[in-house]
Amino acid sequence: AALALDLARAHAIPTQALRPRDFSSREDFDGALFSGIDAAAPDLIVCAGFMRVLSAAVVAAHSQHMINIHPSLLPRHPGLDTHRRALAAGDVEHGASVHFMIPALDAGPVIAQTHVAIGSNDTPQSLAERLLPAEHQLLVATVALFTRHRLGHADGRVLIDNRPLLAPLQIIDGSLEAALHALQPGCKN
Repeated sequence: AALALDLARAHAIPTQALRPRDFSSREDFDGALFSGIDAAAPDLIVCAGFMRVLSAAVVAAHSQHMINIHPSLLPRHPGLDTHRRALAAGDVEHGASVHFMIPALDAGPVIAQTHVAIGSNDTPQSLAERLLPAEHQLLVATVALFTRHRLGHADGRVLIDNRPLLAPLQIIDGSLEAALHALQPGCKN
């Protein structure tokens, strides 16, 4: 985390580092955290590796521009320990999902997903290691959609170019662009 802070500071990006244990409650921590976030007025809030449940009030106030990456093919396996749970369930594939955040845990509209096959010798650790590069690629591609003002959500649905997305976008040939091309007028789905 210190490297990320150093990199941000080197590029004049506002930073803050808070420790939850320094606050008397989840609400106090969330209040302090989002006070700093709101002061920076970001266009997008990305929760990646955050590993904390945020209060419903904070999420509701920021849900139009807050996304999360989750290591499972949502709605399967919300919450923690997803790699172990996928193996225990006998899943043949695993993956990651980027979704808009809503007050319910890992339940917001899913924007995009990436898939990896589960091998017979996979362990939670080997599965996590194979998935991580695909997660990074998925998150970067999704953020790129947002920065090009193509991504939004309303009424529990993801919108691409203000049109409802019928199913999560999938990484094709290393990007979301091929999936987006299929959504363009004149293309057949």
